[in-house]
Amino acid sequence: MEILGGPIYSVAGAGESHGPAVTTIVFGCPAGQRIRRADVQSYLDRRRPGGNRHGTPRNEKDKVIFLSGLYREDHEQLLTGSKIKIEVEDQEYETEGYEDGFTTGEPISAIVLSTSKKSGDYTQFTGESGEVRPGHTDLVKFHKSSGFVDIRGGGRSSYRSTISDVIGGSIARMFLQNQFGTVILSSISQVGTLRSSVSLANHFEKVIEQNGSVLIDAEKIKDVVEQMEASEIHTLDPDFANAAGELIKTTRKAGDSLGAEVEIVALNVPPLLGDPLYQSLKARLMGTLGGLNAVQACEIGAGSKVIERLGSENNDSIRGHGYTSNSHGGLLGGITTGMPVVCRVAFKPTSTINKPQKSVQKDLHEIDFELAKGRHDPCVGVRAGVTLESRTAIEIMNAALAQQTQKVKIDAPRLF
Repeated sequence: MEILGGPIYSVAGAGESHGPAVTTIVFGCPAGQRIRRADVQSYLDRRRPGGNRHGTPRNEKDKVIFLSGLYREDHEQLLTGSKIKIEVEDQEYETEGYEDGFTTGEPISAIVLSTSKKSGDYTQFTGESGEVRPGHTDLVKFHKSSGFVDIRGGGRSSYRSTISDVIGGSIARMFLQNQFGTVILSSISQVGTLRSSVSLANHFEKVIEQNGSVLIDAEKIKDVVEQMEASEIHTLDPDFANAAGELIKTTRKAGDSLGAEVEIVALNVPPLLGDPLYQSLKARLMGTLGGLNAVQACEIGAGSKVIERLGSENNDSIRGHGYTSNSHGGLLGGITTGMPVVCRVAFKPTSTINKPQKSVQKDLHEIDFELAKGRHDPCVGVRAGVTLESRTAIEIMNAALAQQTQKVKIDAPRLF
């Protein structure tokens, strides 16, 4: 069973790249959080194919429809907008999805239809004589499933499956922002050999130093968000964005692909979330971020740079108002300190490329592989930021709710 987060707040998803739809169920969101479909849609728009000119040419609208777990007495506001119409055995059925409501504490379900499919592009991967893309899951998934595998677009291994991550993460980040002022951002920090000279984490560390407080106000966050959204790719460094955009275009024309690094920063995170060992928030973040499609490495705080430092250089000094630096990335002993939670994630180059390569068929017969057709990201990290933000939100949300379970008030539950 594949579930993100848990055991208190969790997200389950189902659906293949070229299937009819991706479905999502979100468990554990407390009652009373207002959810507007349009707000969730704004995060899906950042993730969707065709939403960035440096991503795949496949253009999916990825419109989310909520089916359960929301309610309000004003049914017109609850139901306005999303219409669902299906035809079964020559009969048409129509109903409405939820547009703007409040969580009831029950499971929240959502669906996103798949409407831009070219399944015929994948016939070269069919059956025992089907060809294997080096670096892809074609070979292992075929044999793991005894041949009963959906090869269209990579099936469940497709980045399309992360729609569920973004839906569940969007709900989590709305709750976290509403309750604690927590905001989760990401910035592309490297593409191929090009590295940004601006760090999102360093930027906010300077803001904290200037303010004398770990809490960062909404206006300063908004300014950074607007700056990144105005860039050619989602990054805080506009000069790097332009250079990286050109490199991606050149690499795409050459039929090849690029790796990337994405920096994730969670601001205004409540302190004391997580546990020291098995429920360490550090371990959970490294697992959930490192487990995303195409990710090869995940770092917390200063990451591998700590190897070169002395303890006296790496330790973050503490004063009465808090930590004066953030090498620890907002986590010590797997527990949040109130400083920004900082992660960096490295993506390998997209596996599916147009250059000829040495490979095999699924029966292990050796071949010279050449891609026949397909629409693929030349640099998958370009549109991965919102998924990393979402997975981070899910883990912080689960840790925040788990913390509340340790503060039981025996006389609190009363009906009369």
